[in-house]
Amino acid sequence: MNREPDWALWRSFAAVISEGSLSGAARHLGLSQPTVGRHIETLEADLGLSLFERSLTGLKPNPTALRLYEPIKSAQAALAEAAILAAGAQDESGGTVRLTASTMISNYVLPDILATARTLHPRIAIETVPSDSAENLLMREADIAIRMFRPTQLELVTRHLGDIPLVPVAHERYLARRGRPTSVAELWAHDILGFDRSDAIIAHARALGFNITRDHFMVRSDDQTHLWELLKAGMGIGFAQQNLARRTPGLVILPIDLAIPPLPIWLTTHRELFTSHRIRAIYDAVADGLTAYISGDPIASSIR
Repeated sequence: MNREPDWALWRSFAAVISEGSLSGAARHLGLSQPTVGRHIETLEADLGLSLFERSLTGLKPNPTALRLYEPIKSAQAALAEAAILAAGAQDESGGTVRLTASTMISNYVLPDILATARTLHPRIAIETVPSDSAENLLMREADIAIRMFRPTQLELVTRHLGDIPLVPVAHERYLARRGRPTSVAELWAHDILGFDRSDAIIAHARALGFNITRDHFMVRSDDQTHLWELLKAGMGIGFAQQNLARRTPGLVILPIDLAIPPLPIWLTTHRELFTSHRIRAIYDAVADGLTAYISGDPIASSIR
């Protein structure tokens, strides 16, 4: 071995394997593809080893690379744990808190809540990550997460804030044009806003005894926020959070019981981060705002 490789080279090495390509690793790390490529070449030179097979389709890790990948993953997890411990030990009233939530919660529920949080804690900066994927708190991809499922890792502090009913909804313009369905059977004869690839609505309808297919959805998308905007535009009947629909002008909740399981809301952070003043402050502010939203409190975003 010529010299001990810099940790940045190992990060690029691990990202290429986990993401499957130089381009994927570059996106994940926020670097350029040529930079990641140079990191791999430098790492191989420092180690005196070949780690990847080069082909027209990209880089393929060889057996040596795969053996090295496991301890590098463990080292990454250990460094992330050290960062968590350091963040939890900080006692400053400023700093930054990174928060992740679903795209619907992020775009239509959190803005008022975070406006209140910023007024209460003006020295704390907030980074938001609207995402329907599960960001990894243990790897510090977020400090606080709002989940629609109960996280199970023992290292996390988790609080169940409540459940949000999901109901069929349409804009009054659509109902004026097409009329109001009064039963589940009539509902499926309307223009339904549904998912493109997900079969969640289809599976639930079939559980109720209705053999619908993807073709029942006259408008299809897997983007939840886009479907919400189409719903508000009067494109058809969709399924939405009850309290969000109640506070949106022009939307009408249809009195049809579809027995849709409610959406559970869990607020989560790492147990070490919970001792950080800034993270605890934003955690509590978000908890208060979401609890008010879940309960249907119209003054959820007011400052008390």
